[in-house]
Amino acid sequence: MDAGHEVAMALRLAYLAMHRQADAALAAHGVTADQFVLLAALSESDAVTQQDLGRRICSDPNTVGAMLLLLEGRGLVARGPHPSDGRARRVSMTAKGRRLYRKLWSAGEQFRARLLAAVGPDRADELVGLLGRVAQEMTPPRRRRRRLEDAEQAG
Repeated sequence: MDAGHEVAMALRLAYLAMHRQADAALAAHGVTADQFVLLAALSESDAVTQQDLGRRICSDPNTVGAMLLLLEGRGLVARGPHPSDGRARRVSMTAKGRRLYRKLWSAGEQFRARLLAAVGPDRADELVGLLGRVAQEMTPPRRRRRRLEDAEQAG
């Protein structure tokens, strides 16, 4: 069998298994794994544009918009006009959203511990590095350049 195909299938299997477990761990709180990722990205900033949020979580604008609509309806996020760009929408987490995020983070502790145990704590950095290299290589050059610019601005 082709080694590239085996890597692709192993990544897919690992991602789907992890995603299902994350969904199960968060279901009691009425949040999906994807919504948690969005909240986690918002927890790192006071407010971001909807477009920037989509880039941060590697999701398309329609998916981000749909998730934000649901989370906004629950009072977890707020959207409003950007102060200097009339075309952009600014997104922030509400106090209610921050409280829920802290609960979700605690609820995911066992999930993260299982994930770390599966990898081995001494190899976690290595795996993160390898996955980062895969993501970078699989990102089209134009988006890769934008991601590098975003990383430089963030850190």
